[in-house]
Amino acid sequence: QVQLVESGGGLVQPGGSLRLSCAASKFTLDYYAIGWFRQAPGKEREGVSCLSSSDGSTYYADSVKGRFTISRDNAENTVYLQMNSLKAEDTAVYYCAAARERLCALRIGAYDSWGQGTQVTVSS
Repeated sequence: QVQLVESGGGLVQPGGSLRLSCAASKFTLDYYAIGWFRQAPGKEREGVSCLSSSDGSTYYADSVKGRFTISRDNAENTVYLQMNSLKAEDTAVYYCAAARERLCALRIGAYDSWGQGTQVTVSS
């Protein structure tokens, strides 16, 4: 059974940075497409970034382009989301998800395994 555990969330001031981790167990991450999603209070879950397994291609939501970077460390079997220049509107619970696919997508329905989420709060 695929298991994902997110960590790295917390409280940060606007303009600050955080790095989220998505650690995988019981499967090898580099064969899976990985997505990061977020859900703010009262809003629907939305795609933030994803990483394809086939060629390492990455995609970002327009709202985070130039500020967030997704990456993978195969030795650690972990995917990271580096978040810089954080804004109040980035406040949400962040989830990572995995799909046994070559190409990733920023669609919730494309993923069948999810982590429990980690809270990110951007506030002064």
